[in-house]
Amino acid sequence: MNAIEIKNLKKYFGEVKAVDDISLKVKQGELFAFLGLNGAGKSTTISIICGTLKKDSGKVFVNGFDIDTDIDKIKKDIGIVFQGSALDKPLSVIENLRSRAALYGIFGKDFENRIQKINEMFELDEVLNRPYGKLSGGQKRRVDFARALIHSPKILILDEPTTGLDPQSRILVWKIVDKLRKEQGLTVFLTTHYMEEAAEADYVVILDSGKTVADGTPNFLKEKYSFDTLKVYNAVDKEVLKQRNLEFKEENGYIKIKAKNIAKAKQILIENADIFDDFEIIKGKMDDVFLNATGKVLQGGEQK
Repeated sequence: MNAIEIKNLKKYFGEVKAVDDISLKVKQGELFAFLGLNGAGKSTTISIICGTLKKDSGKVFVNGFDIDTDIDKIKKDIGIVFQGSALDKPLSVIENLRSRAALYGIFGKDFENRIQKINEMFELDEVLNRPYGKLSGGQKRRVDFARALIHSPKILILDEPTTGLDPQSRILVWKIVDKLRKEQGLTVFLTTHYMEEAAEADYVVILDSGKTVADGTPNFLKEKYSFDTLKVYNAVDKEVLKQRNLEFKEENGYIKIKAKNIAKAKQILIENADIFDDFEIIKGKMDDVFLNATGKVLQGGEQK
């Protein structure tokens, strides 16, 4: 059984096709990355999965439950970290977490046991009694994660979860997520514009204007949509490169030669060993995948 399964999902706002006939599957325990610019349909899809927005057509199943008939059961299985905060700024961290836990029937001793585990995971000791609104950005984000996990969900939805975080907080958050995936089989549904996060996913779906334009494992997508680069640092006669039919570009004192893959890069090196003596091979990246799949650059969630 898949953790999430979407079939031919559509959601239009007038003439705007926010989600336009997308289908996808998220396996249990998987880290699934959902990529796209603002307006591509990511947040709309998440809102439909969580039951806060009605779809126009299609089917959505979460852990085998249909959102049309079993949304209350589905909500218990999902934790979500939004782009913006969902907590009350005047309340202390512990008050916020207690009120959130109460929505899931977690009270008294059960809450104390749960908050102890959450506190150990997110290192919240020194902020538990402070107003949420007075915390730093990194502290707030850790509390947001604690809120999302307070009821031990089976699926964690992360909507641009590490935007604006300092490196230390980002590392801590991902260590916790990785631990929960390994120890509890937590399924993670991620939207992000950090390509290094997407590169660590088990499966990636790229959206553009409400449609799926590419999907697969990071390695598959890099093989299909990106190129490796051979960087040559010694002075090379450009006319010789042209005569040898090498596609190249000169940049900042070195020459970039495009290669489909490592094997092709090695072949170029062997065939041109007489002119290359200072070089390195750079693997294709997820940034290249997104650019070549959509024709756009994903940077800070905006088109560049």
